[in-house]
Amino acid sequence: MNRNTVELLVLAALWGGSFLFMRVAAPEFGPVVMIALRVGIAALMLAPMIVFDGTARSEIRRAWKPLLVVGITNSALPFCMFGYSMLYLNAGFDSILNATTPLWTAAIAAIWFRVPLTRTSVLGLVLGIGGVAVLVSDTLTLSSGTIPSAIGAVLVATLSYGFAANYSKRHLVGVRPMTVAFASMFFATLILTVPALLTLPQAPVSARAWGATILLGLLCTGVAYVLYFRLIAHVGAAHAASVTFLIPIFGMIWGAVFLGEHVTAMMIVGCVVILLGAALITGRIKLPQTRSV
Repeated sequence: MNRNTVELLVLAALWGGSFLFMRVAAPEFGPVVMIALRVGIAALMLAPMIVFDGTARSEIRRAWKPLLVVGITNSALPFCMFGYSMLYLNAGFDSILNATTPLWTAAIAAIWFRVPLTRTSVLGLVLGIGGVAVLVSDTLTLSSGTIPSAIGAVLVATLSYGFAANYSKRHLVGVRPMTVAFASMFFATLILTVPALLTLPQAPVSARAWGATILLGLLCTGVAYVLYFRLIAHVGAAHAASVTFLIPIFGMIWGAVFLGEHVTAMMIVGCVVILLGAALITGRIKLPQTRSV
């Protein structure tokens, strides 16, 4: 197993672990405070790579408006949506729904930016929606009325990721990925500071929740971004993006091992169907004789 493969697995384990840490910390901190700490810690960790880089500072000054938009749509909003969902859903379930991001990315590209869809992409979208339906059906027996809103929050998060991906391709051409990563964390921190101060937890926060939040910021965000962009540099964006297919596996494993979450047959089926749809859309699986529709 070569170094790039090892780094890809580590990255998937870290991003899969983010759902575990959010599940632990969100009930005590609340979603907004937890995420403000997450992006703030990550921004501080990434800052040394940017502050002494004159090119990066120039990029931020030149493209601060689109970087602000990406900070909202790729970090602040989706992270908070996931944080809210973690109050009611388990880590494995959330990590599976996270894999719908390529579906929304393709849908937004087609609807908003008029990028033609191939038959393969259409099939991938249909499968992805079917996979979500399977997952949702697995929650119908749960009594909590907040379950639908929590699932909706996750889908808003992945939709936001899909918008950010398309927006970045059009408005951040020439801005280096590491600059985008730092600026996204920095602007998300600025945006969330006041809401976080207004929603500080009323009760003391346990050491367990503090530890989960610190690890969420340092490992699952700061270190993970460094690994991700190292992979892009060494093996290309397409290969690095394949981490999407590994995250749900680790999300379910960590939730089962550390939180005692039950992995249902419907979760596994939904995961497989969603990942198959994502694989079709991203070109990891190709069908013959595709054409635009």
